[in-house]
Amino acid sequence: MGYQALYRVWRPQVFADLVGQELITKTLKNALMTNQTTHAYLFTGPRGTGKTSAAKIFAKAINCRNQKNGEPCNECETCLAITAGRLNDVIEIDAASNNGVEEIRDIRDKAKYAPTQADYKVYIIDEVHMLSTGAFNALLKTLEEPPANVVFILATTEPHKIPTTIISRTQRFDFRRITPQAILQRMRYILDQKELSYDDKALKIIAKAAEGGMRDALSILDQVLSFGDNTVTLENALMVTGSVTRANLTKYLQQVVEKDTSGALATVHEILEDGKDATRLVEDLINYCRDLLLYQQAPQIVEESELGLLDETLKTFASEVEAERLYQMIDVLNQQQENMRFTVHQSIYLEVLTVKLSRLNVMPQASSVSMINDPATDAKVTQLQQQLQALEQSLAELKANNSTTKERPTAKKVQPARKNSVSSELKLNYNKIYDVLAKASKEDLRQLGQVWGDLMNMLNVTQRAIMRVAKPVAASAEGVVIGFEYDILCQRALENIELQDVLGNGLSRLLGHAPELVFIPASRWGEIRSQYLSKHDPRKKEAPKEEVKPLKEAEPALVAKAKELFGPELVKVKND
Repeated sequence: MGYQALYRVWRPQVFADLVGQELITKTLKNALMTNQTTHAYLFTGPRGTGKTSAAKIFAKAINCRNQKNGEPCNECETCLAITAGRLNDVIEIDAASNNGVEEIRDIRDKAKYAPTQADYKVYIIDEVHMLSTGAFNALLKTLEEPPANVVFILATTEPHKIPTTIISRTQRFDFRRITPQAILQRMRYILDQKELSYDDKALKIIAKAAEGGMRDALSILDQVLSFGDNTVTLENALMVTGSVTRANLTKYLQQVVEKDTSGALATVHEILEDGKDATRLVEDLINYCRDLLLYQQAPQIVEESELGLLDETLKTFASEVEAERLYQMIDVLNQQQENMRFTVHQSIYLEVLTVKLSRLNVMPQASSVSMINDPATDAKVTQLQQQLQALEQSLAELKANNSTTKERPTAKKVQPARKNSVSSELKLNYNKIYDVLAKASKEDLRQLGQVWGDLMNMLNVTQRAIMRVAKPVAASAEGVVIGFEYDILCQRALENIELQDVLGNGLSRLLGHAPELVFIPASRWGEIRSQYLSKHDPRKKEAPKEEVKPLKEAEPALVAKAKELFGPELVKVKND
């Protein structure tokens, strides 16, 4: 057999090999030892955390007749057959490609027959959330009345997509993300068993890049070994993961804090020329700012999460940079990371990001010594105190005056006029609105409503706050009219070009075309629609024509003379 990937060669064969899931493995082993197993299990959790491996180990253990302390022996014929994948009584199904009703009905029919070789027939359904509604209904019947000696193990990364009727009939086990420390120990063990040399710092970089998935960690380790000719070095690990060295991150952030924009731009270009991924660079910057912020408050937490990779440069830098600046930098980085998802010109966004970070202005705290000793600030405070005293004196005089109570209704009447002040300032482009309404259809509005939720998920927190009270009220293939419940948010949306770009890009991805966006206050939608109908409704255009059209044509002179002589009641006009 040719070369096999590390995650396949070192796949756990007993519960003890499952890393970071001690609570789950102990529960399953106790159930096996006491014969208290159930007919259906649900394994959920992120990718690469051991769900399918645990299912196969459980299938071996429940059928192993030499079982010891809940662990399979891996030596008997049944264990070897399950490991090799050739035991007919253990069936593994990928629901992503077998998600129809017929496949599940076939399972339901075959489950009625007794196992041929093993004691239990075990069905392992991976990515079970991919089943169709009809398939779930077919599976539900089997779970309600399970045949004897049949066990179902359902595995998924998205349990929220599984019907509650299915979940309630299973024992659920939630697999957690594996800690970087546990991943690091497992990689050390594997490399020691293979007798390969490695740099411990490189393994720490890989453990962090895996983000809690053991399979991802071993896949990255496999790439590093291939790239470095069976040697794991820090340089190769950084190259494969796309991570940026802490020295470069510190250099870049120091230049940004010192407002050295040209130097920071040069550093960004150097990092990109080294082949680093732009998206990964932003992610590393966010994590680095997070480490700086946490190190100022709880150094021990950062030491544990970073696996001892902190150096003196970071510690010194953490004592120099202000926490408020770090808050602002994280916000800007997060916003730019969202924007970079929808563009192919990531280097341009990095340059814009660098300029933004260099121009951040940190507001001094009110309790700082610099503000207290600032003469200009002291003069401003004195002026405000004087104005406050004058206002308090005026208020006391108004309370003493009995006429104050008579003036209150007048003040209340004026208040509603202020609410509409924003809407009266909004300048709406009626031509664009009428263009959309001229071609609007219910089908276009329905299609837009179906993707509206996905469109909102593409926005960042600030943009979602603006669009939270907005919804489409009319749509055509070329344009969309969006109504806002609050006029002030409509005004902000009209002024926010970046928000409009994100909405346009999102609709282009979801609908296949980018309709023109028109924002209006929802309170004025009825008025706008009525005006459009009165001006453009063809039925209302025909009515005046009927009224203007004369009911009678001008009478000939002969008829008029006859009516004069004989009277109008005796004269009848007949057209030949």
